[in-house]
Amino acid sequence: MAKTGQKRRKSKEMGRYVSAEGRGSYTARKPVNSDHSPRWFGWLLLTLLVLGVLIIVLNYLSVLPGSVSGWYLVAGLVSMFSAFYLATRYR
Repeated sequence: MAKTGQKRRKSKEMGRYVSAEGRGSYTARKPVNSDHSPRWFGWLLLTLLVLGVLIIVLNYLSVLPGSVSGWYLVAGLVSMFSAFYLATRYR
């Protein structure tokens, strides 16, 4: 017969100790400077964005050679979309 003063141990407390890393419930910290983008990355991003807007505006003001062309619009949009793509990779 079991004594009334003793409680049964829970199954989680029984057995061999397994560390938090071993169970997978702990994620190690990353070093602080391990995943930052280079300094030039932000400048490239801003340059591509401004260049794309500038090409589109100058195209519709007829300042660029060759009068108004659809290719200038394509070049401006490609520049802007590449800047947006780089913005998603910025850390």
